[in-house]
Amino acid sequence: MNTSKVYYTDFRTGYFGESMPAKLKRLARTAGIENIDMNGKFVAIKMHFGELGNISYLRPNYAKAIVDLVKELGGKPFLTDCNTMYPGSRKNALEHLECAWENGFTPLTVGCPVIIGDGLKGTDDIAVPVEGGEYTKEALIGRAVMDADVFISLTHFKGHEMTGFGGAIKNIGMGCGSRAGKTDQHSNGKPIIKAEKCRGCKRCMRECANNGLMFDETTKKMQVNQENCVGCGRCLGACNFDAIDFATDQALSVLNAKMAEYTKAVISGRDNFHISLIVDVSPYCDCHGENDAPILPNIGMFASFDPVALDQACADMCLKAEPIRNSVLGDHLHQEGFTDHHDHFKNTTPESEWETQLIHGEKIGLGSRKYELVWMGSK
Repeated sequence: MNTSKVYYTDFRTGYFGESMPAKLKRLARTAGIENIDMNGKFVAIKMHFGELGNISYLRPNYAKAIVDLVKELGGKPFLTDCNTMYPGSRKNALEHLECAWENGFTPLTVGCPVIIGDGLKGTDDIAVPVEGGEYTKEALIGRAVMDADVFISLTHFKGHEMTGFGGAIKNIGMGCGSRAGKTDQHSNGKPIIKAEKCRGCKRCMRECANNGLMFDETTKKMQVNQENCVGCGRCLGACNFDAIDFATDQALSVLNAKMAEYTKAVISGRDNFHISLIVDVSPYCDCHGENDAPILPNIGMFASFDPVALDQACADMCLKAEPIRNSVLGDHLHQEGFTDHHDHFKNTTPESEWETQLIHGEKIGLGSRKYELVWMGSK
């Protein structure tokens, strides 16, 4: 596997120096984003708008910097993310957009449209073949994401309670999956009907093409036909009352591998570029309705054409950083009897595991774990 270049800089600006958004634009240019032909093309910028109550997500200012740069290169940018598979403020496009607006992502603030990639209910997706996929032959990706000519990921690099950290692969692979795609990555593929929440409206039955649902006329509740159900997840998007759930019992290594395969489906065959900011490194995902104190100090901004190399470089830089004492990580390290794993992410959430997403990503040709760090200083 070839060595990929990862460009990076810190968050220093100097006295009356360039602004942070300007520095981010300069980093992207230095890393070669101008080599992508964007003239007249639709450009999807994938990012996380943050759950309501969480304020550790990337500020809209960073998004606008990339939007402005894409426009300068002749592109037609839009910010995008796909709906979540769990209850919250982002499970359908209406609530998702309201959440994005409340968190500061509007056409006025970021300079471009905000489009939810998998449609109103998370069912507007497309099955994308995964070349070399071991766990996924076809990834279910939001249609708007796949309709774009150019793909850019803008990632908040932080901890994660399952995958160790949330980096470019998490942002792309999991983030671009439709509700059914997220279900495919997370679960054993079989829905669960929560009877106490089921209204008996039968909306889910209209989405099921395999007779996988049965309505009990006695209880007026929906039930799952385990023999017919194929686990497509369409019923999840159809239910407005959070009455349908999926068991999340996949091994973390399989989850990580599926994320890598979904990432490959998203970026294969078109120009792509990736940016990660190690800032406000919360211990858990931005999907939480809260964010605990950062576990690590702000480290810098990174950019590369290789998402695997980018995640590896960001992880390595985090592992070299000094933990913040007043954090989950700091508490664990000072807890009597705690086993030090010599890994900041595993020490934050001992049951998590992150390396297999990079190992599998390299294995299937998504990118290289070997990288060269190229420093870009302040002006």
